[in-house]
Amino acid sequence: MGLTIHYSLHADAPDADAARQLVERLRAAAMDLPFTEVGDVVELAGDSLRFEDVEDDDVKWLLVQSTHWIKNETGYAQARPSHVIAFASWPGPGCEVANIGLCRYPAPIEFAGKTVSTQLEGWHWESFCKTQYASNPADGGIQNFLRCHLTVIKLLDHARQMNLLSEVKDEGRFWEGRDIAALAETVGQWNQHLAGIVGRCKDWFGEEFLAPIRDFPDFEHLEA
Repeated sequence: MGLTIHYSLHADAPDADAARQLVERLRAAAMDLPFTEVGDVVELAGDSLRFEDVEDDDVKWLLVQSTHWIKNETGYAQARPSHVIAFASWPGPGCEVANIGLCRYPAPIEFAGKTVSTQLEGWHWESFCKTQYASNPADGGIQNFLRCHLTVIKLLDHARQMNLLSEVKDEGRFWEGRDIAALAETVGQWNQHLAGIVGRCKDWFGEEFLAPIRDFPDFEHLEA
């Protein structure tokens, strides 16, 4: 739970070499932005795609996010990629990692004893980055949040310029309006609302109820 940027990419790259070049261009763009850290391009295929067997937490999370969920008449089928080319980028303290890449998926998958079409042609990526907790005063407050949130948006702008961007859903509403003051006000409202919810849960379940908003030094003020 928390203010998040959701995004998806698509490319009609003819092969893995072409897809890799696109991902490397995106990584080069990320290197020119104020990310705290940008990881190397990770390329995995075959048995190495089983995130259950991966020990590196960053690669494991990248592979978890590469899983695509397909709605059908019996629920949601889990489509795992057959080829992943991606990299991780860390916007700043308190912010989630922003994973970016492209994946190939099998055309049909088996789900609940049935063959399900994924309808995922070409190369795809669908992911999200939660930026809200970068607004923790201990990590730099609103200024740090704005830097993190806008850095992710700027990388998505690069993806759009490369005709890779399919969709963006920015819960801070900055993607559409490009209003920094409104974004700062929105995250403040989210912090207050979430602190109120967590405060009530803490009253019900006791001090052992944990949530990132409780790490804010002004949590009690936000809760009130």
